Amino acid sequence: MVTEHEAMGRAIALAARGLGTTSPNPVVGCLLLDPAGEVVGEGFHVYAGGPHAEIVALAQAGKRARGGTAIVTLEPCNHTGQTGPCAQALIAAGIRRVVIAVDDPTPVAAGGAATLRAAGVEVETGVRRQEAEAGNIAWLTAVRRSRPFVTWKYAATLDGRSAAADGTSMWITSEPARADVHRLRATVDAIVVGVGTVLADDPQLTVRYVRDGSLAIKQPLRVVVDSSGRTPEKAKVRDAAAETWIATAAAVGAGPDGHVDLNALLAELYRRGIRAVLLEGGPTLGGAFLAAGLVDRVVGYVAPKLLGAGQPSLVGAGITTIAEAIELDLTDIAQIGADLRFTATLRPKPADRPAHHPRPE
Repeated sequence: MVTEHEAMGRAIALAARGLGTTSPNPVVGCLLLDPAGEVVGEGFHVYAGGPHAEIVALAQAGKRARGGTAIVTLEPCNHTGQTGPCAQALIAAGIRRVVIAVDDPTPVAAGGAATLRAAGVEVETGVRRQEAEAGNIAWLTAVRRSRPFVTWKYAATLDGRSAAADGTSMWITSEPARADVHRLRATVDAIVVGVGTVLADDPQLTVRYVRDGSLAIKQPLRVVVDSSGRTPEKAKVRDAAAETWIATAAAVGAGPDGHVDLNALLAELYRRGIRAVLLEGGPTLGGAFLAAGLVDRVVGYVAPKLLGAGQPSLVGAGITTIAEAIELDLTDIAQIGADLRFTATLRPKPADRPAHHPRPE
């Protein structure tokens, strides 16, 4: 027998297994308890168009679900899309009680809780809400803002250098840290770099070195921010390993300076079903996204090395004085091989902070 609180923890862990494969849908986990509190079914949403977490759990439980409790990380959907409404499926299965962590913020899918209550099902919401929100933060942020959740990832030495004075940067971090980056890539829908990074490093920008026997790896969309179309025809990002979009100013729209409009770029990615973006561009692109207020999370890999000179890890973030510093809240610090990985969210900017929006190449 498990408590509802414990069951929600398991549902949150199940939901995380769908990261990187469910967009434009959310990650969702579900546990079903029989009337005695025993787990009789569990499931998670694996891919867009596939069965939802509740449907997977109900199929596993069968008749044992009748009279039981459904523990679900997100409000059961109330509409018919590529699959039927989960709220109705729970009612039809004879579920007596539904425990929900987070309300669905989308108008088309919301209302499941009300439908359940109208059918006489007992509903409780907000159980372990903060943890469930954190696990689904990319999708929730995206649908609330109508733009993808953006994580800026960078690697630097202890003195903040991303390359040496001669331009060399392979490798700043250790092999375990580089493998960790691939695991991070596997959780997003798109990887974004600037054309400067393509010209300097010729990266492939695919997910490699990830071992997951349960699911095939879905390669993220590769996006090159390339205002004037300078990406070479033989660049690795143009190979067949993954889909690529060369985002030019002509295709996306240009800002006053003629460079790609970053807000328009994210709007187009959202329209294409992209909900989570990993920004891996160089210091100029990172600075442009930060200056525009378009970064939601920062993941920094810091190597125990000193260079003393060379390219800084961040350029042009629109900061001219210490009072304008972008403040972060650290959410995790971990040692990965010889390196440290810092994960942080951005604190909201003061409303009166002066706007300054430099653009990447």
